[in-house]
Amino acid sequence: MPNRLLHERSPYLQQHAHNPVDWYPWGEEAFARARSEGKPIFLSIGYSTCHWCHVMERESFEDQETAAMMNERFINIKVDREERPDVDHIYMTALHSIAGSGGWPLSVWLTPELLPFYAGTYFPPRPAYGRPSFRDALRALSDAWQHQREKVLDSATAIIEAVEKISLIQADGGVAPLLPIAERCFQHLQRSYDPRHGGFSGRPKFPQPSILQFLLRYRHHVGNAPAVDQRAESALAMVHHTLRSMSGGGMYDQLGGGFARYSVDEEWRVPHFEKMLYDQGQLLSLLADTYRLTHDPELARVIGQTADYLERDMTAPNGAFYSAEDADSEGEEGKFYVWTMEELRAALPDRELAAVVRFYGIEEEGNFEHGKNVLHTSATLADVAEALGTDIPEVEQLLATARERLFQLRQQRVRPHRDEKILAAWNGLAIGGLANAAAALSQPRFAAMAERAARAVLETMMVDGKLMRRWKDGEAKFAGYLDDYAFVAAGLIELYHATLNPEWLRHAEQLTRLADHLFHDDVGGGYFMASGGDPAILVRPKVDHDGAEPAGNSVMAMNLLRLGRLLGDPHLLGRAERTIHLFLNRVADVPIMMPLMSAVGLALSAPPRQVVVAAGADPSETEGLWQQVQQAYLPDTQLLLVPDSGVDPWLAERVPTLSGMRPIEGHAAVYVCENFVCHAPSRTFSP
Repeated sequence: MPNRLLHERSPYLQQHAHNPVDWYPWGEEAFARARSEGKPIFLSIGYSTCHWCHVMERESFEDQETAAMMNERFINIKVDREERPDVDHIYMTALHSIAGSGGWPLSVWLTPELLPFYAGTYFPPRPAYGRPSFRDALRALSDAWQHQREKVLDSATAIIEAVEKISLIQADGGVAPLLPIAERCFQHLQRSYDPRHGGFSGRPKFPQPSILQFLLRYRHHVGNAPAVDQRAESALAMVHHTLRSMSGGGMYDQLGGGFARYSVDEEWRVPHFEKMLYDQGQLLSLLADTYRLTHDPELARVIGQTADYLERDMTAPNGAFYSAEDADSEGEEGKFYVWTMEELRAALPDRELAAVVRFYGIEEEGNFEHGKNVLHTSATLADVAEALGTDIPEVEQLLATARERLFQLRQQRVRPHRDEKILAAWNGLAIGGLANAAAALSQPRFAAMAERAARAVLETMMVDGKLMRRWKDGEAKFAGYLDDYAFVAAGLIELYHATLNPEWLRHAEQLTRLADHLFHDDVGGGYFMASGGDPAILVRPKVDHDGAEPAGNSVMAMNLLRLGRLLGDPHLLGRAERTIHLFLNRVADVPIMMPLMSAVGLALSAPPRQVVVAAGADPSETEGLWQQVQQAYLPDTQLLLVPDSGVDPWLAERVPTLSGMRPIEGHAAVYVCENFVCHAPSRTFSP
């Protein structure tokens, strides 16, 4: 018999709708029952593509005896962390305060007033891994609630006070030393860099796009300094090597494109196979920027394949993007992606097989579990050509044909579960990544994908003038968070640069001003994660770390700075400056916590720069000049175009200087303005 989750739209909650556990969604109905019956709450937080969430469901939540104990002793609540990041953040902070680390599934026991008194992650069905069994934990915590209530309440009070203390971020009025903080961040990354395989630290190894974006921006800053040393070269080399290593490894889907969440080893060979939209969006943007600096055709190939993956497998009918694909299919992690030697022999002619085995590190006994192989680059094209007694062009053709055969065979397999909810924030990252890639590679198809997604978000997820967090099956739900507003606005700014349609810039400004109104802390500075007003949210945090997703404050600060400089708006610029100093003062000793904010600090320290192209009579000449601008790496520069038909009235009102920027004798011209001074126009552009 289904439980109350049956009518929820979240794919994660629907996965648990037929558990024998009497699950409630997060809400007053569950809270009221806990209060009226005097029972503690068991809160389980996860997401639909979480491997260990599936494991705990199979072992515990589908077990009749365990479910009976849960139903008798607790009020049980399920939360999709991707729908309710505020709930997840508060109780994950509680777990960190207790255990020093965290993860999902997040298992928390609460008082009826929602105060956490114990927390953990995965609990096995029997004692293992140094953890009690789930039933033992349920029994012990229920007994403590019944017989040691005062001690439990004291513990809950102490934990929530710790969460409040951790979440308190207030300005001290100090000005952060922007350049020394960035230098400290760079030095930390140099020390932790893996020179052999790329990336940072050991295993598991994550892509960490915020770190890599910082390095590109740091390279840009020191590369333009009067005295250039090896720092700029080192920063770019770290990024380029990491991206090449990731793209050649099993971390990257060699047949279908797209990146997995992380690698279980330090060599990027064996992935945790789930694919997240937020990774694709951030890595597309990073690949595009690195391509601008290296002109590496391999990066262009990976950009194209990743965009193909999003278009083919992750696009909803309305053009927005789905959230994720699971690691598991048919109950087995990675089954969709891996190959036995027998399968490869049956699929490929001998010569293609020989090329694939050599190039992709295929082993007779398997390079993964159960005799199966993950495709990862383990040899150069020259190595394969020598082994096969041929040349590189033939090897490339053999591999291309083999990849297509294997891809078509793989399409017949049972696909992993796809989480088809649409999240505003993650779509913002994808829009920005596609738009940046479109500009860097002059690929209008990528821009069209980004525009379609942007229209879908703005048309379906704006309710009563405010952005919502999630759209699924015709329902927009949950008031948008800072991340939703900031990430979508950032994506729209990139989309303007790719398409020159001022509509996107106008929407970006509107969302940024609305976010400033909803989330700004007028007392302590910076921006809260949520807009407030929900009595069930006990703490109103500000996120101070760039993780798998960048912190909303980092992206918001960048948006404020970019729009403030572009539109000449002192309010936006003031907000940007105060937010940057607030957070960089907080993380000054460990700036690696907020590498993207450190990058925004570098942008603030640089003088404002604007590049404007005035269209000439020949459209192809104008397009060529604009492409020169788009294809340069100009991270702290505001880009604008004056069409031959005249400036858009909305833009002309906000940037009145555009009216004076005209072509040179009918030819397209570029104006470069730095530090409030414009140079003479030119018919060519040099970064």
